[in-house]
Amino acid sequence: MNRYYISVVVSVGGAAVLALEILGTRILAPFYGASLFLWSALITVTLAALSAGYAVGGNRADRNGSVATLSRIIGIAGAWVLLIPLMKEPMLTLTEPLGLRAAVMLAATLLFFPPLFLLGMISPFAIRLRTSSLAHVGRTAGNLYAISTLASVASALLTGFFLIPNVGVTRLTLIIGGALVLTSLWGFNKRTEASRSGVLRNATLLVVALILGFLAYAAEDAADPKAGLVAIEQSPYAELRVLDRNGIRHFLIDGGIHSMIDTATGESSHRYTAVMNLPKYFYRKAGTILLVGLGGGTLVKDYVRDGWGVTAVEIDDGVIDLAERYFGLDPHAASIVHADGRQFLMTTEERYNVILLDAFGSSSIPFHLITVEAFRLAAQRLTQNGILAVNLETKGWDDHIVGLVAATLKEVFPHVLALPMAEPPNRLGNLILLASNKPLLPLREPERNETLDPDWRYGPGYAKVHAWDNQFEPDTRNFIPLTDNLNPVDLRAEEINMIARGELHQYFGAEGKSW
Repeated sequence: MNRYYISVVVSVGGAAVLALEILGTRILAPFYGASLFLWSALITVTLAALSAGYAVGGNRADRNGSVATLSRIIGIAGAWVLLIPLMKEPMLTLTEPLGLRAAVMLAATLLFFPPLFLLGMISPFAIRLRTSSLAHVGRTAGNLYAISTLASVASALLTGFFLIPNVGVTRLTLIIGGALVLTSLWGFNKRTEASRSGVLRNATLLVVALILGFLAYAAEDAADPKAGLVAIEQSPYAELRVLDRNGIRHFLIDGGIHSMIDTATGESSHRYTAVMNLPKYFYRKAGTILLVGLGGGTLVKDYVRDGWGVTAVEIDDGVIDLAERYFGLDPHAASIVHADGRQFLMTTEERYNVILLDAFGSSSIPFHLITVEAFRLAAQRLTQNGILAVNLETKGWDDHIVGLVAATLKEVFPHVLALPMAEPPNRLGNLILLASNKPLLPLREPERNETLDPDWRYGPGYAKVHAWDNQFEPDTRNFIPLTDNLNPVDLRAEEINMIARGELHQYFGAEGKSW
């Protein structure tokens, strides 16, 4: 029976390691962004914890390699995992003053190093307990590692493709913790099933596990409209939230704001959307546009209202659903396509007057959409003198990322124009890059409506005027165009994400962590 139990322990432990690593991004990304640095931090913590677990576990296995000790190890790991939903918010509060990079590294370490360290101890214990002679140690180790790895493969597929979007992050964390605790109790029971003290110990452990699970379940994020959290969902791509605050409805994807509308009027409160309407000013009559990246659908509504034919491409069907339910998007007013933007550009045969690239992730534009190869595809889908508009978040008008993307655009389009919004020019804000085969000269300039709206300088209308009045041609000297082969945009975007997350935390305040 010990041989069978050890195989189960190795399987459960291997599955838990991969599931926790993937879950870590969903637990931390809403606060820190699903950035390259977050993934690097989680992988670093996972490998460091497993390495330490292998070393310490091997030493302990030689000194006290018993099933009872192995069961105790996996039980403690399970108890820690059950506590993660309860510890998340205090950890975020504790680490926030350290700055983004140090905070995400420390938070990942505090939350995930202990259980992963304990799970790393399983393999040397299992090999020690299953090895009957030195002549068979290689085969025993190989078989156990194969079992653990296969369990990890199955766990990775199930966690990413099915469990997170259908079960949810908190519930899945509890399932993993519960599975580890139950596996531990099973091991203790096999050693002490005839002992009254053993039964009492098992019952006590089970009660403690149930209490921890109940407390963690109670801490699960759930929609609370009275507190402003209108909706929360886990999609295959990100955590999606709809928040109401001070009369503004926000659409957050992994904690980053993607759309904002006035709850009274339904009109966009995001300044950059007004600037993304400027391509209309280059045409005498309405034409067709392709929008890559839907968000709350405010750009769809703006262009449809002015008679344009709109096709919107969105990779996340959860985003489409929330845009329709909470942001007034009429699914019949435009053609909404569930697909990756670049894949759509490769397969469609349609041509558009305007292509709007508004596909920000939680912390950057997906790198495969801003390469020379991607822009060449976009150019093929534009009419002869069509316009490509790219929305960027930058830390100033002369941010390095502006030069990088502009240099990439110039490999395909002879005319590139920057429309900035941040004021003063060295602060974080959006910037739109327009690119075309023709000189970018509009048929009319943005309207100035200060006589109609005394506060217009604080609204989207002023953003449009400000961007046009401060237009400039980006300096692309000394910038190497981004390609599918060489694209360091994630590193540049991480610098922007550090500033953006700090401002977001200030904007939402202390209640943001509970949201």
